[in-house]
Amino acid sequence: MSKLVIVGTVAFDAIETPFGKTDKILGGAATFIGLAASQFRVDGAIVSIVGGDFPKEDLIMLESKGMDISGLEIVENGKTFFWSGKYHNDMNTRDTLITDLNVLADFNPKVPENYRDAEVVMLGNLHPLVQLGVIEQMHSPKLIVLDTMNFWMNSALNELMKVISKVDVITINDEEARQLSGEYSLVKAAQKIMEMGPKYVVIKKGEHGALLFGDDDVFFAPAMPLREVFDPTGAGDTFAGGFTGYLAKTGDYSYSNMKNAVINGSALASFCVEKFGPERLLNLTNKEVHQRIQQFKSLTQFDIKLT
Repeated sequence: MSKLVIVGTVAFDAIETPFGKTDKILGGAATFIGLAASQFRVDGAIVSIVGGDFPKEDLIMLESKGMDISGLEIVENGKTFFWSGKYHNDMNTRDTLITDLNVLADFNPKVPENYRDAEVVMLGNLHPLVQLGVIEQMHSPKLIVLDTMNFWMNSALNELMKVISKVDVITINDEEARQLSGEYSLVKAAQKIMEMGPKYVVIKKGEHGALLFGDDDVFFAPAMPLREVFDPTGAGDTFAGGFTGYLAKTGDYSYSNMKNAVINGSALASFCVEKFGPERLLNLTNKEVHQRIQQFKSLTQFDIKLT
């Protein structure tokens, strides 16, 4: 099993969807990534920052899931990053109501010494300069996975391109892939993005599944059809945590094993949306995950007679 370094936000979210609303609850990219990766019992470390208002019980919870939090800086006189959003009826679009960076505004990540030799690095959605600072602290990781978004493409493209040139895998949604590449076809978009540096591209399509590209290979994983979707917040991060957690557990970074990682990430993301915030992930059992993966298998497994 390989060590896994997770970089991203540990935060408070306030969410409103057609199914209800919450006050401040636990959120943040690193939180969802870490909880998903913990399903694989990996040796993982979270690198992030919170304020003195962050609940001690949530720190204890992260540790209880096997996450090392020595790289989680606590600014006692500061406030934790806060995001509030409202989802539209289609659950695919949302409006950001509040973004308070708070302590995140001065975040200078420090990877713990005993994790700088980690084989796998998961760079959650943050300013590209923060992500670059983490890469520079690592010794020689075998796999660096990057998550980013259109905000950084609009506001810090040059810095983002430097990060993209140094990573092995990038995960973005279809709209972001088109913006980054300038191509409408996702096949052409992936090819252009791979020319920027990454060996593999994962394009997330929300309720329509995910695509994995590598050289001339394409793999498609469906999304699980669910009766109800309560809250899509963190689903992409959960996918990333399942993807990197599986790869860190197996230590196999080949394209063929990434297919398995995509399925595992998709399965965990399908649980995430069933409750608000990370609630569903907190009590998820191995049996439930195994059953969900079997459901994914049955979605795409068929016999056909070719004439």
